[in-house]
Amino acid sequence: MVVIVVTVRVAIKEKEGAYMPLTMVREGEPTIIRKVGGKEEIRQFLEGLGFVIGATVTVISEMSGNVIVNIKDSRVAIGKDMANKIMVQLT
Repeated sequence: MVVIVVTVRVAIKEKEGAYMPLTMVREGEPTIIRKVGGKEEIRQFLEGLGFVIGATVTVISEMSGNVIVNIKDSRVAIGKDMANKIMVQLT
């Protein structure tokens, strides 16, 4: 039996352009944060880590949807659930 795995990059259309969740970004590709979703406490937590609208974020490493990113001259690891709440746009 042969198993074929296909990765698809999905973008969500919004007024300002095409956005996608941070989990869909390729390693080394700089992006700009356009929206941070989730409950207020999650948004505040992410904001404290530097995930604010307009900030540049680059995925350094990804494993099973969990990501290590470079944001504001720091490396931060976040889980898949939180990374899915961060909508970004390619630069």
